[in-house]
Amino acid sequence: MDKAPAACEARLMKVPRLAVRALILHEDRLLLVNAWPGGISDLWCAPGGGVEAGASLPDNLVREVAEETGLAVAVGDPCLVNEFHDPDTGFHQVDVYFRCRITAGLLSTEWLDPAGVVTERRFFTRAEIARIRHKPDSLAATAWGAGILYDPLEVIVR
Repeated sequence: MDKAPAACEARLMKVPRLAVRALILHEDRLLLVNAWPGGISDLWCAPGGGVEAGASLPDNLVREVAEETGLAVAVGDPCLVNEFHDPDTGFHQVDVYFRCRITAGLLSTEWLDPAGVVTERRFFTRAEIARIRHKPDSLAATAWGAGILYDPLEVIVR
């Protein structure tokens, strides 16, 4: 009987983390953030983060975008489901991307992420995205495309 609770506990520890991310196109440029504390990586991604239970995915995304960029957004349709993992640690995350539009705010050099995670925020053209390290690989195709995509499990990069 002791094995059942231990097995359940082990499975719970391996449950994927759920996160939401915003694809914000403004003047044909996509907003990306460098979400590595202390700028330890040159990897760029869409703003967003982990969901909190009891709030809808769009409500979580509005909160995350405000924290990471200082912008208010309206959340539109989902457009991508992406998942990644770290085979060394067992970390596994599922990101649900939504198309968003800015409703208030401007990017300001005085703004700081209250959590200290996002070190840079910037709009990129599609050509510029092709020249930077970013994740997921399908980011540009999704941002400038239509419909909803599924980007299967890929190994995390730093």
